[in-house]
Amino acid sequence: MIRRLRWKFILIAMLSLFMVLAIIMITINALSYKAVVDKADETIDIIMEKQGQLPVLPQFPGFPQHRVWDREIPIESRFFLVMFSKSMEPVAVTIGNITVMDAENAVNMAERAVLTGKERDFLGDYRFLVKADDNFTSVVFLDCSSALSTNRNFVFISSTISVVGLLAVFLLLLFLSKLVTDPVSESVEKQKRFITDAGHELKTPLTVIDADAELITMESGESEWVADIKLQTKRLTALTNDLVYLSRMEEESYKLPFVEFPLTDIVSELSQSFGSIFKTNGKKFVTRIENLVTIKGDERSITQLVSILLDNSVKYSCDGDTVELELKKQGRYASLSVTNRAEGITKDKAERLFDRFYRGDKSREEKTGYGLGLSIARAIVQSHKGKITASVKDGERLEITAFLPF
Repeated sequence: MIRRLRWKFILIAMLSLFMVLAIIMITINALSYKAVVDKADETIDIIMEKQGQLPVLPQFPGFPQHRVWDREIPIESRFFLVMFSKSMEPVAVTIGNITVMDAENAVNMAERAVLTGKERDFLGDYRFLVKADDNFTSVVFLDCSSALSTNRNFVFISSTISVVGLLAVFLLLLFLSKLVTDPVSESVEKQKRFITDAGHELKTPLTVIDADAELITMESGESEWVADIKLQTKRLTALTNDLVYLSRMEEESYKLPFVEFPLTDIVSELSQSFGSIFKTNGKKFVTRIENLVTIKGDERSITQLVSILLDNSVKYSCDGDTVELELKKQGRYASLSVTNRAEGITKDKAERLFDRFYRGDKSREEKTGYGLGLSIARAIVQSHKGKITASVKDGERLEITAFLPF
């Protein structure tokens, strides 16, 4: 349990850090990309406005330079412009400001840009702008390869730093989480040790009380007071044994002897034994047991698991109800489920049925027992590396399913 708690803590911390880093990374890189696009659009607008003609800056010795344009484009800007007639015939191609583009390729790219139906977009590393008037359709392309390459490098570097940071935090959490969970582990171990020790210490006085009650009965005869003493002693002995067994099952160091055995046979035998109990209690018992279902585990514990599930359905199913038991292969697991109608059961209550001493509804409070059965069932399933669930079907039927790996 502590080991699972530790890994759960690490997982939650790493997921939280990953989400924060992801939001920061996406935001920064999106803003960086937007800056590249905005700068490219600003330059393209100027080129389109002047139809691809760069400004001429006349020199006047001794006087400040006279600016011909209201706005400037970067000197290193590489662009080309294509103009089409109404019939989409190229009438002008300006490629003087780019050396890697010829007229034919420029026209082909311009046609592809027009066919996209978009005013602005990227074709490869080129940002284009399509502008049409009554006579011509002009397409301007700006080479953004340098800016986009810088942006991609920034994305790669920031992603690498984030991954390294996540790995460093993971290693720190792996070390520091032990310091966090050690006090909890120590407290849980002390609790388990107390339950185990107290259970063993209680067995002796309970045995003495039961023996004394038997002697009183032999000497003075049966009486309701002695009978009550014997009944309560029996109940306390059962409770003590259950608590000790549950505490032992939850110990990480406790290992069950695993062997391969036919689960089908165990479920079939116990179903026959419980069949008469269901009939006596006025309930119908339906089974669907798949043949040749074999698992590897502790046969004694699994037998107790099946008994707990069936006994639970006997006690808490409604009068005249039909209890269903199903055993089948499901993926990598053997699925064992018991379904019965339970009054007042809800999803929230179903999720808490595996808690110790939990009584989910009035019907459970009126029954004998201590609320440890399903807790023991969960401990048995977990010790076999499986899982057990409780769900509500059709708003009134409780289904408890144990998944046991083959």
